[in-house]
Amino acid sequence: MKTNLPDKCAGLPAPAELARLAAVLRLLAHPDRLRIIARLERGGAAPVHELMADLGQAQGALSQHLNHMKRAGLVQAERRGKEVWYSVADRRAVKVLHCMCCKQEAP
Repeated sequence: MKTNLPDKCAGLPAPAELARLAAVLRLLAHPDRLRIIARLERGGAAPVHELMADLGQAQGALSQHLNHMKRAGLVQAERRGKEVWYSVADRRAVKVLHCMCCKQEAP
C-alpha cells in the first residue's frame, strides 16, 4: 500500500517511540499549551511576566505548563539576568498546531 508519509516516517516506529510521541501529543492537547506555542511562535522568545500578560494566565499555572513543556523538550528556557525567557525548542509542536488549524485535506 502506498503511503503519503515521508520516507523517514514510512516504517512503523518502535513501541517506545510511539509511547513517547503519544505523551507529547497529550501535552499539546491542552488549549493553554497550544496558546503558549502559538504565542512563542508569533512573538518570539519571552519572559514569564510577558507571557502572563499576553495570555492572561496566572503565574503558577503558566509556570506549570512551561515546566511540563520544557521537560518534554517542546520549549527551552534561557536565563537572562533575573528573568527566564522561553522559546520554542521543537518546531514539530508548531507544525502540529499549524496542521490542526488548517482546513486542508492531507495529500
